[in-house]
Amino acid sequence: MTINFAIVLGFLGGFFMIPLAVFLFRMVTLEVEDGTATIITGFGKWKRTLDQPGLAFYPGKAWPWVKAQTLSLKRDFRHYAEIHVNDRSGTTVVIDLWLELSIVKPENTLFRVENFEAALQSLLTNSTASILGNFEFQQILSNRSELGRILKEDIREETQRWGLEIELVFISKLSLLPDVAQQLFDTVAARLDKARADIEEAGRLEAAQLEAETSAKIAALVAEAQGQYALAVGNAYHRLSKNQELLFAYRELYELSLMKPQRTVAFRGFADSEMKALDAAMAVPNVFEHIPIHGSRQTAMHAADRDGRQS
Repeated sequence: MTINFAIVLGFLGGFFMIPLAVFLFRMVTLEVEDGTATIITGFGKWKRTLDQPGLAFYPGKAWPWVKAQTLSLKRDFRHYAEIHVNDRSGTTVVIDLWLELSIVKPENTLFRVENFEAALQSLLTNSTASILGNFEFQQILSNRSELGRILKEDIREETQRWGLEIELVFISKLSLLPDVAQQLFDTVAARLDKARADIEEAGRLEAAQLEAETSAKIAALVAEAQGQYALAVGNAYHRLSKNQELLFAYRELYELSLMKPQRTVAFRGFADSEMKALDAAMAVPNVFEHIPIHGSRQTAMHAADRDGRQS
């Protein structure tokens, strides 16, 4: 009976000792997960930071004034939407910022700033308003990556003091207020209308200039043609003066046409061996006054009568 009681008592003792041993083990050890850091404090003061993953032995944990807090060291993201800033012209611009960060000194994050989330948002908002206020809207729109790098460098010193490492700042969205966007649209539309009017005016002036240059060239060509015509007529009369009989007959025909304008005097041309019709058609009457005429008048009249019968 006594043996059975001892066995039962031993069994019960072992049953209760196992949980007690586990409890005591947990009281003096800390489990650190991968990508996290455990900060140990005593009476609110930092004691130690455990950032190596695994099981750490720390007997002081058993004291009631010792506490352990865990912070993640993994890369994290923040999105700050609708930050209102004014550009260099005073135009209100609405910006969304994408932020990538990680905690590198968890004890600083825990003790050097009350609330790093709110502090980070405030710091980034003020820096954005200060830096982007030096640029025009179009410059902000076309240089978002570079401006994000400038913002990152501007807040780096302060965030490092908080134990934070800012890895990326990017302007993910850029927009204008509705009334500002409408004003900008009207301004662009007015510029386009002015540009179109300027192009049309320039085209009209160029067309007028081209027309004037063309008219001048045509006038020059006409003047040159007239000079060539007079030269051709002179050459024709020079060749015509070599045939006195024909020259006298042609002059008689012209005088007859002046005395009897109601009659039609037609010239049908010359034979193949004589003067061409084109040379005769270019004749000018007053040229005859400067050409001496030789030969008998009877012969000339005979030629005139012959030509008259032909007409």
